[in-house]
Amino acid sequence: MNTIFLQIEALLGFGVEPKELTFIQISLRGIIVFCATLLMVRLSSKRSLAEKTAFDAVLIVIVALVLARAINGSAAFFPTIGAGFVLVGLHRLLGAVAYFSHGFGVLIKGKPVLLVQEGVLQYKNMRGNQISEHDLEEDMRLDAKTEDLSKIKTARLERSGEISFIKRAT
Repeated sequence: MNTIFLQIEALLGFGVEPKELTFIQISLRGIIVFCATLLMVRLSSKRSLAEKTAFDAVLIVIVALVLARAINGSAAFFPTIGAGFVLVGLHRLLGAVAYFSHGFGVLIKGKPVLLVQEGVLQYKNMRGNQISEHDLEEDMRLDAKTEDLSKIKTARLERSGEISFIKRAT
């Protein structure tokens, strides 16, 4: 049994300086991290991969950075993978709390901001979110399929960062 662990250590390059890892060792580490990450994705919410909010994007960035260290050997291999699972679990826990607490959800996910109301631009909200008229017009053409602001009942900068449009009833 001890021989098996020694062989695994040698295959994965445990105890070796990161710059001394071989192509095979980094590849094997990558395969294991890939499989572990697939499991993490299955355990996380489907929304987290869609990067619906900054809350979701932060998970992806941090897990990617943490797991990269396991592959390149700059951090302990199995504890680093374990930390990835802990982060995914924390994301799920905070997401569940946000589901039951609107205030907490706003705190970690943000809230939509009104950009157009009854065809009138809300300059204060646009300025506060760095949305120019040109940005709004571009999204209006692409998503609402119109260039006429008077046809827009409301437009909101959603928590995801996308702008949604509700057209006036014709």
